[in-house]
This record gives sequence, structure tokens and C-alpha cells, in this order.
Amino acid sequence: QVQLVESGGGLVQPGGSLRLSCEASGSIFSRMGWYRQAPGKQRELVATITSGGTTNYADSVKGRFTISRDNANNVAYLQMNSLKPEDTAVYYCNVNRLFDSAAYWGQGTRVTVSS
Repeated sequence: QVQLVESGGGLVQPGGSLRLSCEASGSIFSRMGWYRQAPGKQRELVATITSGGTTNYADSVKGRFTISRDNANNVAYLQMNSLKPEDTAVYYCNVNRLFDSAAYWGQGTRVTVSS
């Protein structure tokens, strides 16, 4: 049974930093990533990383956010720097299981950027 446990959200001032973590268990995962959904908006891709370390970022976060993963422990991290109010959203971890590419979502962690 696949389980995802997210942590690291919270309230931060503009220009601040947060690090999100997603610990996955129950399988081996090819791709791990983060999406976000702001109030009244559709869920959007933030960043993804493959087991080989290939990364992909939304243009809006390039240069500010860094995704990484610990393959041995199935943990994905999202380091978020220079946060802006428009980064405020619920952030969801998303993973793809290696053997069949089935996708799984975390419960979401809220990030609020406000002074």
C-alpha cells in the first residue's frame, strides 16, 4: 500500500524560505514531484524529479525552488527560497510507481507567504 507523508508547510514572510518533504512508502517510485493549488485556481506543476535525478520546473519557480530526492529512503524535498505571496497554495506531493506508473497524491501541505 502506497503512502505519502508530507511535511514542512507553514507561514513565511515574503523573501523567506521553506523546505517541504514527502516521504513515500510501499513501493519503488520512478518520478516524484510537487504540485500546488492556489485558491480559485487549478492545480499546477511545480517541480518533478526522476530516480536518475532529472528535474523539471515550472517557469514561475525556476531559480528559486530546488527539488531533490533521497532514493534510498524514497523522500523528495522541495527547497523554496525567495518566496512570494503568489506562491501561497496547498502543495501536493505526487509520485509514480515504477512498475506500472500508477500515480499517487499526498494529502497536501499549506504554504502561506504573507507579511
